[in-house]
Amino acid sequence: MSTLLAGTLLLTATGLFSQVVGFLYRMMLSRLIGAETMGLYQLVMPAYSMLMSVTAVGLTVAVSTLSARYHALEDDGTVKAVLRRALGGFFLLAVPLGIAVAALSDPISVYLLGDARTRLGVVLLVPCVLLTGVENLHKHCFYGIGRVRPPAAVETAEQLIRAGAVLGLLCALLPRSAEETVGIIVLGMVFCEVFSACALTLLFRRHWRRFPPGPARDGVSRRRLFAIALPVGCTSLLGTVLGCANSVLIPAKLVEGGMALSEAMSEFGVICGMTLPMLALPTGFIGALCLVMVPDLSRRTAQGDRRAAGGFLDRVLSSTSLLMAPAMALLAVVGPTVGRAMFRDGRVGELILPLAVGTLLGCYQSVLSGALNGLGLQGRAARNAILSDAAQLVFTFFAVPRWGLAGFAAGLVASGLVGAGLNLVSVLRAAALRPKPFRWFVRPVLAALFMGLWCNLMFRVMLDAGCAEGWSALACAGLGAVLYAAALLAQGLSVNVVIARFGSYLRRKGRVS
Repeated sequence: MSTLLAGTLLLTATGLFSQVVGFLYRMMLSRLIGAETMGLYQLVMPAYSMLMSVTAVGLTVAVSTLSARYHALEDDGTVKAVLRRALGGFFLLAVPLGIAVAALSDPISVYLLGDARTRLGVVLLVPCVLLTGVENLHKHCFYGIGRVRPPAAVETAEQLIRAGAVLGLLCALLPRSAEETVGIIVLGMVFCEVFSACALTLLFRRHWRRFPPGPARDGVSRRRLFAIALPVGCTSLLGTVLGCANSVLIPAKLVEGGMALSEAMSEFGVICGMTLPMLALPTGFIGALCLVMVPDLSRRTAQGDRRAAGGFLDRVLSSTSLLMAPAMALLAVVGPTVGRAMFRDGRVGELILPLAVGTLLGCYQSVLSGALNGLGLQGRAARNAILSDAAQLVFTFFAVPRWGLAGFAAGLVASGLVGAGLNLVSVLRAAALRPKPFRWFVRPVLAALFMGLWCNLMFRVMLDAGCAEGWSALACAGLGAVLYAAALLAQGLSVNVVIARFGSYLRRKGRVS
């Protein structure tokens, strides 16, 4: 089995495991703290994203890209130099910024996040960001050199440690005020990141002791590192600012539309902390594929084999549709019922159909953005992401006060259309790839719609007949798989043939590598 195929399968399994553990963690977390405190926690997370964008995002992309390139050229000494300089640049940015954030936590919580109860969480984000940056830089260096097992193992343990630390602290220390509860959650995240950062650092040092690199070309690594990191970091920061503004504005605009503040925070917590994470459950495949695809495309670009990207991207888009479209269709049917039972909140699953469409479009956007990063077009990917976030922000600003959370759902769909569409155009041009809309989108989406309609009918009939919700959902999933395969066959496509061809292609690529 090729390195690429094995890496994709391993990261897919790890990603799916992480999604399941994360979903169960969120379910238990929401039961412990309630929807309103969950909304406060969701307000703190944009601040976390902002700090990571300023300090680490550009550097992680640069480390992944350059380590893949130099490893392909058998220049492992420069790979190590790239990581060392990236760590130095990260601490140079993160330490003074963290001190400033801790000192200004009061005005940040009140004036930027819009709720003073987020202050303690903001302060505790500082050590969390420092540790996460160290972890991510080592992790992406491993991905770049094609070593996926160490970060995959650490990520698996990380999810379990995070869930255990946060839930354990909450069980031991509750009841507390909302501010203290949010701080306890972030403190549990800090404990988790201590493990991840230390484990990956030790594994990386062990790897280089076993395979000592040669001398580094320091000038080249430094110049190319910052040539990639600076534009990606700046554009990521702008995109994160838009995303943070969107998260902060949603409760404020709901209040503007007539809701009480506590009700608006609760609604925000339900849709962003419960419904959207449930829809994100099947997307572990997307993250795994992107993590393997970016360094693989970067290696082939460094070797002058850009034309090979066309066939690979063709199969990537087909596989994304074949897997994600039926998953979203099934969740649109059973998600509200199952989600309400698991989260014990009757509002879970509201607006799930447009949210599922927006999630599917987001999957396309993520895959195509990863392709652009692998092809060395990080600037285009970042520009398209910013325009996508701007579309969401426009809907939040103008539609949420009038339509409530339906305006947010409409914005999610519009944002996905903008981001996926612009990324698709950029990838087609860069890879000289001929568009195949029927194969990539129309055929799998039509089959998923057919499956979803029949599953919806069966699910309602079984519930009306008194069947248990869990068994009804499982029966619909089984029937849906059969109906989906039948619909694809009726349109002239065999799922087995597609999977076999994709695996054969990856194995062939691995042998070439």
